[in-house]
Amino acid sequence: QVQLVESGGGSVQTGGSLRLSCVAAGSTYCMGWFRQAPGKEREGVAAIYAGGGYTYYGDSVKGRFTISQDNAKNTMYLQMNNLKVEDTAMYYCAAAGACVAAQSYLLSHRNFEYWGQGTQVTVSS
Repeated sequence: QVQLVESGGGSVQTGGSLRLSCVAAGSTYCMGWFRQAPGKEREGVAAIYAGGGYTYYGDSVKGRFTISQDNAKNTMYLQMNNLKVEDTAMYYCAAAGACVAAQSYLLSHRNFEYWGQGTQVTVSS
């Protein structure tokens, strides 16, 4: 069993930055960030495989968001820069005990079995 706790969400203006954190209790092999806006399907934002060996990003966040992991602290981060209004959503941390090193696999919420409670990110113009 893996427990995940996110933090770092908040409200910012367009162009601003936020850093999300996710502390994991338990063993994981892959972790990722997903987001869900009201009325929309949960979307893969970024994922990290095997302790940082590979990283993957959704097309809408490439070049603006950076995923990283501090294995000593069992913590995953999502640095979000140049935020846009369309980034507004509830952001979730997710983990999987087994996974495949492929973008389509790691950016699909169906392949993650452990989830945090979510942290809200709101970007205003």
